[in-house]
Amino acid sequence: MRTLCASTLIGEVFVIGFAALVAMKDPDLSMGTVWTVSGIAMFLCVLLSGAVTRPGGVALGWALQIALVASGFVVPTMFFLGAVFGALWWASVHYGRKIDEAKARFAAQADASAPDAA
Repeated sequence: MRTLCASTLIGEVFVIGFAALVAMKDPDLSMGTVWTVSGIAMFLCVLLSGAVTRPGGVALGWALQIALVASGFVVPTMFFLGAVFGALWWASVHYGRKIDEAKARFAAQADASAPDAA
């Protein structure tokens, strides 16, 4: 699960950065505000990509996905991209857990079929 979720979050770093470039063109927003908010979001994505398997990591990932969709109020394209990354996040969590379970079953079968060293 960690690899899939981390890949999704690192992809979001780039999307957030490009959305910040678009948001800078809004005359109502200062460049400092745009890059502060975007920088914090990008930092959280990178931080969370390493902590996704810790308790609460997946929940924080969902909160980040909601924030990404909500950023569509500033950059309307982010409604679509946020939904796409929300779907990717769901798939990463869902299928990542299935892959982890399959790996655990395979490892258990390999341990059970290995001859005892004693």
